[in-house]
Amino acid sequence: MIREARADQAQSLAAIQRDASLAGYAHIFPPELYPYPTGVVARRWEEFLADDEITVLVAEEDGVAAGVAACRTEWLDALYVLPHWWKRGVGRALHDDVLARQRAGGCQRCHLWVLEDNDRARRFYERLGWVENGSSRVVPFPPKPIDVGYSITL
Repeated sequence: MIREARADQAQSLAAIQRDASLAGYAHIFPPELYPYPTGVVARRWEEFLADDEITVLVAEEDGVAAGVAACRTEWLDALYVLPHWWKRGVGRALHDDVLARQRAGGCQRCHLWVLEDNDRARRFYERLGWVENGSSRVVPFPPKPIDVGYSITL
């Protein structure tokens, strides 16, 4: 089941992002070299939840939060799934819900950023029709990897 997040869920959403990031980004941000920025991530979710322009969605499986996504007009800003739920349709369900909301809001395209070396996520988005759009940016966390821009026509 996918529902909108409650205002008091920032810490649990940050925990989902932490667990997904530690499992999925260890080759980019080795935890022994780069401690996970717990406080920064928790504040980001607090800001998302407080922002009327951002919709935060939670995927629940067996009554427990298994994944989270955040979106705003023409942007998928975050999509994280607990590793236990990878390859079980949770990420796809969140993704599809976000794009359905984008279409319902009149958007004709949507954009996102993904770490250049995050092959798993890049394959996921590419399978769903996303294409690189030629944009890139430096991520502000050491070792300062590159984010690659993707877009999809809705």
